[in-house]
Amino acid sequence: MSLIKVQKLSLGYGNHTVVKDLSFTVDSEDFICIVGANGSGKSTLAKGILGLLKPQSGKVIFDNLKATAIGYMPQEHKIIPNFPASVLEITLSGFLNQLHFRPYYTAKQKARAKHNLALLHIEDLANENFSDLSGGQRQKVLLARALCATTKLLILDEPSNNLDHQSKQELYELALRLNRQHHIAVLMITHDLDHHNLIGDKILALSNGQKYFFGPTAAYVKKIHSDTEHHHA
Repeated sequence: MSLIKVQKLSLGYGNHTVVKDLSFTVDSEDFICIVGANGSGKSTLAKGILGLLKPQSGKVIFDNLKATAIGYMPQEHKIIPNFPASVLEITLSGFLNQLHFRPYYTAKQKARAKHNLALLHIEDLANENFSDLSGGQRQKVLLARALCATTKLLILDEPSNNLDHQSKQELYELALRLNRQHHIAVLMITHDLDHHNLIGDKILALSNGQKYFFGPTAAYVKKIHSDTEHHHA
């Protein structure tokens, strides 16, 4: 079952096009890693899917998914680190899109926020100040917050940035568990091009804003090896 169809999508800023004529589909339960060098359009693509950037041409079609029901985990440096809020308050803010004109969170939303913290094994941090946490803990809180917005699709924008090896592996394992056990599709943008760290079942590889590969992870790793051997031949 498809959740999102991206059709001939071009995105950019002013007259400058960053993503060109891109087409691919996100199916329910997919785990897609979006890879590419800096400037290849990965984060711009996320903004286009989230509706934060209007297409220059083409479109993003939502199937079996509301545009507002995507859980988004931004790059950590975009969260104000000294923001005086507790872990539970940060997690609850994932429901902001669903509050409409109601100025408070419901008991059901509070229970779900606590459930998401427990799901990621950080319920004991609920009353801690977000700014006092380690980088790995902060990323888990931001993941719990993203989960409050969705039961179908998470977009993770370079979630392993600035994390040590152990925290990175923990975060990847959590993302895989959410995908495989809780059936949430994941789009994960990563600058980590070491193919040993490419998790999930599909890869979308961008170069200069254009798709140069979309398909199974194993086929992508094979292509990388083949291209490397050809380059050295």
